[in-house]
Amino acid sequence: MKHVDRTEALRRLVREAGASKAFLIFNQANLFYFTGFQGASALYLPLEGQGTMFVYSVNYAQAEAECREVNVQLVKPEEDVIAKVAACILRDGVGCVLADALSFDGWRKLMDALGGKVMVEVDAQAVGRLRQVKDEDELTLMRKACELTSLGMKVAYETLQPGIREYELAAEVEYAMRKRGSGGTAFESIVASGLSSAYPHGGCTDRCIRSGELVVVDVGAVYGHYCADMTRTFVAGKPVAKQERLYAMVKAAQDAALSVIRPGVAARDVDVAARRVLVEAGYGENFVHALGHGVGIEVHEPPALSQTSRDVLRAGNVVTVEPGVYLVGYGGVRIEDTVLIRAEGVEKLTRAGYGLRGEQS
Repeated sequence: MKHVDRTEALRRLVREAGASKAFLIFNQANLFYFTGFQGASALYLPLEGQGTMFVYSVNYAQAEAECREVNVQLVKPEEDVIAKVAACILRDGVGCVLADALSFDGWRKLMDALGGKVMVEVDAQAVGRLRQVKDEDELTLMRKACELTSLGMKVAYETLQPGIREYELAAEVEYAMRKRGSGGTAFESIVASGLSSAYPHGGCTDRCIRSGELVVVDVGAVYGHYCADMTRTFVAGKPVAKQERLYAMVKAAQDAALSVIRPGVAARDVDVAARRVLVEAGYGENFVHALGHGVGIEVHEPPALSQTSRDVLRAGNVVTVEPGVYLVGYGGVRIEDTVLIRAEGVEKLTRAGYGLRGEQS
């Protein structure tokens, strides 16, 4: 989908709600969504016609070269972007503007610049409702990001051995993904071993991984500015029976969630399906986070798969499914995949083996 089509989709969404508003985009992810450019300061989308993107001089030449679907307006160092945005709004005689992200100070500054002639509303969800459903262009990029992430996880499995440091393992994974085309990592890679594996965000330190320890590896590649997210849990050496039981239980929770995911299902019900497995096994209190989250331009975005979520799943959503059990003083297990919700079911976009030694396909 061309970026101009996304602009028209936003206008259509508002028209269907019976409103007639121009738009101001300030959020960096939203700016990229509508322009394909990173480095702008604001985007003004009028009710009709081409939008105007405001760019400071450091990024102006690149924006001029890369952006053909919007007017690119230079903001000089001594100029104020809010004042230039307000001038465009007043020029067009717009009565109401909807902003996606604006602090109170920013809102007050814009109102002053408009002289009270225009109503300014802030709605952080309007664009989010569009971004939740990925188009085919986005899915192409996300499939590649997930492919690179899956490759990185394979390298993690092949490289893991007693004596390697957590940051060394992370470096091998990140190098493998970057060498094959990743634009970076979607977040700080997690390689949490031993007792630290019981912490969901256990980090990545200079600790040497020891034989027989649980090791949680959580990584994500970026491709074309789109993210992926994947977790596997391994053992450096031969797993013991307790580790195998914990792993099988967490995998059963993920399978339970995947079995109920489909369009029209309440996101909270997917969390409930996974959580029920762990509660019945006596580990409900050890599943200390939500089941998953949306993924796209940002690694954490709607919809949320949590106990309190009000989201309803739709075809085109890309979400993570990541149950975990964390036993402080012992270790933890988490299994995570990035999946696409389709009309006919769910498609796993991340693909790597399961099992504490990665032995299952």
